[in-house]
Amino acid sequence: MPDHARPRSLTAARSGPLKGVARVPGDKSISHRALILGAMTVGETRISGLLEAEDVLNTARAMRALGGDLLRDGDGEWRVWGRGVGGLAEPEAALDFGNSGTGSRLVMGAVATTAMIAVFTGDESLQRRPMKRVLDPLTLFGAAYEAREGGLMPVTLTGASRPIAIEHEVAVASAQVKSALILAALNAPGRSRIVQRALTRDHTEKMLAAFGAKISVETLADGGEAIEITGEIDLKPASVAVPCDPSSAAFPLVAALIVPGSEITIPGVLLNPRRIGLIDTLTDMGADISISNERESGGERVGDLTARHSSLKGVDVPADRAPSMIDEYPILAIAAAFAEGKMTMHGLEELRVKESDRLAAIVAGLQANGVSVEETEGGMIVDGRGSVSGGGTVATHMDHRIAMSFLIMGLAAREPVTVDDVSMIATSFPGFEELMRELGAKI
Repeated sequence: MPDHARPRSLTAARSGPLKGVARVPGDKSISHRALILGAMTVGETRISGLLEAEDVLNTARAMRALGGDLLRDGDGEWRVWGRGVGGLAEPEAALDFGNSGTGSRLVMGAVATTAMIAVFTGDESLQRRPMKRVLDPLTLFGAAYEAREGGLMPVTLTGASRPIAIEHEVAVASAQVKSALILAALNAPGRSRIVQRALTRDHTEKMLAAFGAKISVETLADGGEAIEITGEIDLKPASVAVPCDPSSAAFPLVAALIVPGSEITIPGVLLNPRRIGLIDTLTDMGADISISNERESGGERVGDLTARHSSLKGVDVPADRAPSMIDEYPILAIAAAFAEGKMTMHGLEELRVKESDRLAAIVAGLQANGVSVEETEGGMIVDGRGSVSGGGTVATHMDHRIAMSFLIMGLAAREPVTVDDVSMIATSFPGFEELMRELGAKI
């Protein structure tokens, strides 16, 4: 077992003002998609700013196993030579995605309409996560699968030899499921129509347009969307500049808000309207966050964030905001604990099927550190008192966002906060500890 993968506990203690520039890694969602689409394109795709974390590197290994030619030129600089839509090759061994739900589910979509058999597996955590939500609709294209009871990994997926276009309404508010269906539709002759009632992150649609796909998005009367994709269209090579991940930026951002005297700038952050629910919510809470140098890069809105220590208040967070910030609820709960008043969060059912039962893990971690919190059927209520006693040890359940969130709590709590394992942080945010220490964090 490599050293970075060995279980290791860590403690964060009350810190002085955090100052400086926090350069966070590239966006994980866009990094996965750039590698996958590059491998489905004939010609050279250039990628800069790729997140070189374990989740993304496992996707890179999978695309190599499926016949793509991937070359790393330097830090975050990659070139991909693909095999074209429908040209992926049958892998000789199982595709191991480690901890990555995004990589595994998206690649299932890419494989589902290509005549091959591929085995998908992952670590203990990924093997507990539900795959039927993506596998069942993929069978509509003509694919078939075998899995453990409940659709759990390992999964053996048999791609359709004669795929057909589909019309399907996505049953869950999941960008992973929607994107898997879109990728499958690329090799299905004719036009497929994918409907979503709740708006989820749209990186796949934006990137496919840049790669020359024939894709359109229609806004429906109820506020949902219908995505139409014409299959068997050749993709064209593109250059992808990956912006900084707003989900990773969330940790130094909230740290600046809760540690007195702090001011942190985070440059080049992705500001896609469907990814800024956390910024909107923190602003509603009274956070001093400013955005400068706004610009467009690769069809995505990007800007520099500056956050300063703020007096926060609890607010009601509506369920319809959840898709735009589903990965940020652990760190939002930390902000809520330091706010004044009750913070009610709705529509969090999707947190039950993340790397852990993330909702239960958040509640348990808050309670272990003296925070009054109530878990509801579809959310939670945090009773903020403006400060947190701390002093507890948090069980991370192999969840990187739980680990990082409660380390941020420790920077402003009265007593140190310990997390039982930080080894999995490398799946999304390599260098997290070093970056926070450079800002002045006592970790």
